[in-house]
Amino acid sequence: MGDISKDINSKFPNEHVKALINIKYTANWLNTVGNEFLKPFKISNQQYNILRILKGANERVTVNMVKERMIEKSPNATRLMDKLCDKGLIERTRCENDRRVVYVKISEKGLKLLDKIKMQKFDNHMNSITEEEAKILNEILDKIR
Repeated sequence: MGDISKDINSKFPNEHVKALINIKYTANWLNTVGNEFLKPFKISNQQYNILRILKGANERVTVNMVKERMIEKSPNATRLMDKLCDKGLIERTRCENDRRVVYVKISEKGLKLLDKIKMQKFDNHMNSITEEEAKILNEILDKIR
């Protein structure tokens, strides 16, 4: 079992500070593992998140709606979507009535890519805790926010 104090060779003034550092450290660790997992598919965690949002939407949605739903908010979301569009993984259209509004939807190629990505392997990192522990963790994290 990991210990944040040993992992980063540090002592903490109290458990609250230790918990805060532990959350940040673990989030960064999961992000790094996720990026490595997605590297063979040539997409980032954020791009994967955009594809999942669009798959779940089942129809075209505005770029702003995608930005609002992203787990990791990014000022570069438009650029991320540009790259996905260049790869043919999403399709973009402008609103006919308001040229400022841009719609995006996942393409057939994007759906096929998501089918290839077996996130269960990545999700296995959560298997070290029970369902009840996951519920408690979710409650604590919700309480912090």
